[in-house]
Parts: sequence; C-alpha cells; structure tokens
Amino acid sequence: MSKSVIYFPGIGYHCDKPLLYYSKSIAEKSGYENSANISYTYNAGNICGNDQKMRAAYEALFIQAEAALADIVWTDYDDVLFISKSIGTIIAASYAEKHGLKNAKHILYTPLAQTFLSAPGNAIAFIGTADPWSSIDEIRQLAETNHIPLFVYENCNHSLECGDTLKNIAILRDVMLKTLDFCNC
Repeated sequence: MSKSVIYFPGIGYHCDKPLLYYSKSIAEKSGYENSANISYTYNAGNICGNDQKMRAAYEALFIQAEAALADIVWTDYDDVLFISKSIGTIIAASYAEKHGLKNAKHILYTPLAQTFLSAPGNAIAFIGTADPWSSIDEIRQLAETNHIPLFVYENCNHSLECGDTLKNIAILRDVMLKTLDFCNC
C-alpha cells in the first residue's frame, strides 16, 4: 500500500513548530513514506477577524499550494493524509474537494470555521477554548454537523498552548497520541 502525507501549515505556524514537526515523525512511522511540506508566503499583516483579508490570504495561499502539488499523481496512492494547521485547514479541505480526493484523511489542528465549508469527510480536529481565531461554540457545531471528532483543550490558544510549559508538553503528547491513532486507523 502506497501512502502519502501532505502538510499544510498556517501563515505563522510552519512545519518546524511542534504540532506539525511531531506529526511528521508520527506519519512517517505509520507508513506514510511519501511526504510534502507546502511552503507559502503571505505578507498582508494581521488577518484575524478581517473577512476580506482572510479571503485574500486564502486565495493567494491556495494558488501556491496547487502549484506545489501540481506534479502529484493522486491515483498512485492508496492512502492520502492531509495534516493542516489554521488557515492550512481551509486550504487542505478545499484542495481535496476541488481535486476530488474524497478518500483523503484530514488531521485539522486549530481549524477555522471556513474549513467546514468543504466538509472534509474522514477527519479529526483539535482546538483550544482560548483560540482567538475561532468561536469554540461554532467549531463544535460545525464539527458535530460534519461528524468530525473534535478534541477541545481548556484555556489553550491557537497553538494549543496555555502558558504553562509542562502542561503544554502534556497537551502536545495527548494530541500526538490521538494523531498516531488516527494515522493507524
């Protein structure tokens, strides 16, 4: 079985940050031998809470993601996993929808509400109750409507961190254990 994993980072949360860095090792150990890190740039300043800027950022980043993935022949893979963070969750979900990748699995770290417009099918999601980018009640409702298990971390921000280093490590461990379980299902 041929497996591929693609990483869709956030604008300020790159693949060398904890959630994506450790999930990469987990995916590799779970047999995802082919991988690609999407790398994109966007310099329009703070887009949080500004729908127009968010849309512009999404459009610019989506074009960059499509270009980065243009040479992949998806039918070469029996198992495709998209691991994404923040605005990357929107890009991953809409990319899968646009390219007919209905069987792609998604790990959604701190998804934004727009992610659920593309209704990723086989997915899990993680969010903190102190995430300034999302309404926790809205994300809970959208996840439930789309039958996506959502793991919620009290008092955690958009990086799933709470300000206490040892607690952050425990949260990261829990997220990675759930990520491992999902990769192996």
